[in-house]
Amino acid sequence: MGINKKSLRKFSLLSISAALVASAALCTAARLKGTDMTDPLKIIAAETTLPSGNFQYYDSTYNAPSPEASETEQSNSKKEESSEPSENSAESKSEPKSKNEADIPEPTNVKEFESSEATAEEIEAYDNEHEGEEQYPILEFISVQGNTAYDGVQVNNFSSADIDIKSELEGKLGFDMEETSEPQVLIYHTHTCESFLTYDTGYYYESFYPRTTDKSQSVCAVGEEIAKQLNAAGIVTLHDTTYHDSPSYSGAYYRSADTVNEYLKKYPSIKVVLDIHRDGIGTDTQRSKPVCYINEKKAAQMMILAGYNYDNDPAFKDWEYNLRFALQIQKTAQKMYPDLVRPLNFGDFVYNMDINTGSLLIEIGADSNTLEEVRYTGYLLGNVLSKVLSK
Repeated sequence: MGINKKSLRKFSLLSISAALVASAALCTAARLKGTDMTDPLKIIAAETTLPSGNFQYYDSTYNAPSPEASETEQSNSKKEESSEPSENSAESKSEPKSKNEADIPEPTNVKEFESSEATAEEIEAYDNEHEGEEQYPILEFISVQGNTAYDGVQVNNFSSADIDIKSELEGKLGFDMEETSEPQVLIYHTHTCESFLTYDTGYYYESFYPRTTDKSQSVCAVGEEIAKQLNAAGIVTLHDTTYHDSPSYSGAYYRSADTVNEYLKKYPSIKVVLDIHRDGIGTDTQRSKPVCYINEKKAAQMMILAGYNYDNDPAFKDWEYNLRFALQIQKTAQKMYPDLVRPLNFGDFVYNMDINTGSLLIEIGADSNTLEEVRYTGYLLGNVLSKVLSK
């Protein structure tokens, strides 16, 4: 019909951009426990970054290898949405850290996380499978600097409240762990279908869609690694893999809250409730993944989210206990595995953290990390949680 493919693609991207702006406006008006969007908007939201399906706009500085393998600095500026606080990621030129090597356990099953190094044959097959598609770059970055800090604990405070990290670290948690054979930890996934790349190639194809119902390829595989380490440490942990975002994405937080409350009713011994997600960082034509090296192996950086009761909801009056728990994890992770954690994200949101005083949302890597990178981080986080909960 005489339609130029490049022109058609340009028109499509402009249309998607317009839809994203419209969706962001609707998401801003919604309380962050769930949304009530129409199907087209919820699908767009599912493609974007924050665990609510809303948009995360931020200024970032990336340190990524160029095609010649030399380091280049790239910045990616996005608009900030009021209901989704910005995340400032910065290039890290880490200073030497004093650390007790005894506090850093060597992974005993590290061989399980080596399959991300694809063979030439696998890469060739991967490329052939996507023959004719546009190929886009993936930039690696490390985020270590927050807008407030204390004793090595980095926090990005985008809430409407001031916090004293030192006082919160010294404060009492909202639960006490016990010596019991009853479950004390529940791991679940509001966005059960969030997935990752298979190969660490440094690029992705235009058909890349980071969602799957295959639980061996999704965030469920990350939750499994966390649960393994906790159970191995004698902390009885349950791992729920119920689909909360499929077939319908909208309302996933309401459905996952129902699931968690059913577990709490059946197992009142549960004290810690962790919603495990992955981030999504970038645009249609460039994506970025947070990485670090632990024991000389590439891992996905993780980010803990803790919410503030910005609208004085009586159900979330104990928000401070969750923050204290999050800070304890942040501090322990930084000591055990320096650079594993991105700055803690503290903001005006809920994300089901009003369920109990041990509820947190944790993002493991991003959609452009590989499955093995995020599984490795899940393993490391399991070690961190084992130490925090065994104190």
